[in-house]
Amino acid sequence: MRGITTLVLRHKLLVVLCWLAIAVAGFATMGSTTNRLTTDFALPGQPGYVADQRINTLYHNGGDTLPTLLTVTAPPGVGTSAETLQAHQIFAAAAAAVPGTRLADAATTGDAKFTGADGRTTFAFLFTPPEKGFGSDTATPHIKAAAAAVTPAGWRYGVTGSNQLAAGNGTSKGNSVLVEVLLGSVGALAVLAYVFGSLLAFLPLLMAGVAIPSTFLLINGLTRITSVSTLVEYLVALIGLGVAIDYSLLVVTRWREERDNGADNHAAVENAMRHAGRAVVFSGLTVALSLLAVLVVPVPLMRNMALAGFFIPLVSIGVAVTLLPVLLAAAGNRIDRPRWRREAQASRPWSAWARFVLRHRKSAAVLGVAVLLALVLPLLSLRLGEPPSAAAAQNGPAHDALVQLTDNGIPSGVLAPIEVLTTPDAAPAVAARLAAVSGVYTAYVGSSFHAGSPDAGSADAGSTALVDVATVHEPSTTAGNAEIAAVQDSARSLPGVLGVGGSGPTQNDFIHAVYGSFPLMLALIAVLTLVLLTRAFRSVVLAVKAVLFNLLSVGAAYGVMVLVWQDGHGSHALWGVPATGTVTVWVPIMVFAFLFGLSMDYEVFILTRMREEYDATGATDHAVVTGIGRTGRLVTSAALILFLSFLSMSTTPTVDVKVLATGLGAGILLDAVIVRSLLVPAMVGVLGRWNWWLPGWAASVLRVAPSPVARGERVVG
Repeated sequence: MRGITTLVLRHKLLVVLCWLAIAVAGFATMGSTTNRLTTDFALPGQPGYVADQRINTLYHNGGDTLPTLLTVTAPPGVGTSAETLQAHQIFAAAAAAVPGTRLADAATTGDAKFTGADGRTTFAFLFTPPEKGFGSDTATPHIKAAAAAVTPAGWRYGVTGSNQLAAGNGTSKGNSVLVEVLLGSVGALAVLAYVFGSLLAFLPLLMAGVAIPSTFLLINGLTRITSVSTLVEYLVALIGLGVAIDYSLLVVTRWREERDNGADNHAAVENAMRHAGRAVVFSGLTVALSLLAVLVVPVPLMRNMALAGFFIPLVSIGVAVTLLPVLLAAAGNRIDRPRWRREAQASRPWSAWARFVLRHRKSAAVLGVAVLLALVLPLLSLRLGEPPSAAAAQNGPAHDALVQLTDNGIPSGVLAPIEVLTTPDAAPAVAARLAAVSGVYTAYVGSSFHAGSPDAGSADAGSTALVDVATVHEPSTTAGNAEIAAVQDSARSLPGVLGVGGSGPTQNDFIHAVYGSFPLMLALIAVLTLVLLTRAFRSVVLAVKAVLFNLLSVGAAYGVMVLVWQDGHGSHALWGVPATGTVTVWVPIMVFAFLFGLSMDYEVFILTRMREEYDATGATDHAVVTGIGRTGRLVTSAALILFLSFLSMSTTPTVDVKVLATGLGAGILLDAVIVRSLLVPAMVGVLGRWNWWLPGWAASVLRVAPSPVARGERVVG
């Protein structure tokens, strides 16, 4: 760090101009970057995904693209045949409004299950072509307009579907990413103003303002090599905001401490970078390695999100160890005013807290572990899947249309039909066999009716047929999952079946692909982190303890997600969303990858300072008191800033992102309050001299000095 700091301070103008050019380029290309992000959930080699791809290639719709459901209710007294004919005219007009749409209703299939128990309500599947953009829905307005134009007086129509329900009542669009970043920035500025009490509070925000567009510039390059999920937009903007501020906060706080203890500005910058800058590098590398370990998951979506996320800590490290020391050296003294807080002494309240914990170290350790284990327990009931319709809109036209169907005996499982690709001659027998499977509401041979241009479907589609299977329960439920498995098992044994697709089978494939590789990912993260932290702390015990505490912290965050979202204890009160019954399949693994690294930041901040104090005094208890006294306010403030970023993220209208934000936010708070403020000082106090144990051979391999305990020196603790 001394060499890097010396280099950047010799070339201040060059460093500033380089980062300015990168940030400006990032801002200028941000629009094109976000436009290049995709919603591709590819699962190469998985049977459901392969079937979906083939269906989409042949028919240009369907597969894992969820259909729109159009409902029509006739006035009393209309005969069944007249009602079916008039409804079909409405359905056909609506389908024609979106070229390439495949229509299935009572008229095209001859299936009476399309008509509800009242005899007046009927529905149709409109399999529209897939759209670009996460949550994008340009088809619904055209469908509604076309249906309204041909619906006779006294008749009623409705439009529903999983996408329409997820969009709510159509009036609330949620906050844009820019608005969310601004909200997070305002909260962060308030915390920074409290921490610094001077204009210096704006400096970490400025670092985030450079880091975020610079990261987007790297994402732009990544999108030209591979597809990148549009979810990355939220991750870079909001996690990048918190991480960049956290790293800058650590360095600036240490710079202030050095100055208040008599160092001149140049020496203060060098000392801050030698200690805090080193901690930032280790912290950022821990986050980066946690994300890189996701590459073992054989799912392009997860790998690309991990690669994109990998850039967040790397850019934040780069800004913190190059641009930040330059600005501190050039303008730190001038902007650190007016000020009412001094850093010459450790925080008295935090030092008193550390002494209190040490006096009750065993009780504090037991209490901390008990709290985390209590929150981990709900994890045992975790269910993976897409949020069910009950967790979507609770009012509005999409909700009303679904209620109209379910009140008439048509189950909500029709929202996500299974699509079975067959040969034409086998289709009727396949439909009849699958209709008899337990839990299946209906199975029919898909219509050849294809709205739009004559070439909307592939010429090869004529050599195949589709059997659509609607189950009673939605895929996200336990019953729905069992129904999907039963349909898949039955279809595999039938002649003429070419593949089984649809959102339900693809979701199950996703779970198998992602979580089948989870143990390997966990092992890689644990090993890499252990090696990195052993070198950072010069202690095997501290590194092992940090990994175990992090795993416990992540488990507690999972438990909070289950309690809040799956079980609904707070989701409706806070976000107006009822219990989801499941946690979206990709969320837990991304929470693990980000949270494991982010929470380790605080472990590194605290323990590197304890290590420094221990090396100076040889007294463990003194190291704990000084380490917590120096970093307690820093860690809680940094955690609060990240929490506010995640709180801003939770204002997005997408439930999946809300769940992700909840897991990350809860994990950060639990980690800062329970783990770092209670468990870490308690356990370091309990372990005493053994905290610092590092075998000589390990010290040699890692190229660090052996610890005092390893050399047999007398230790006070």
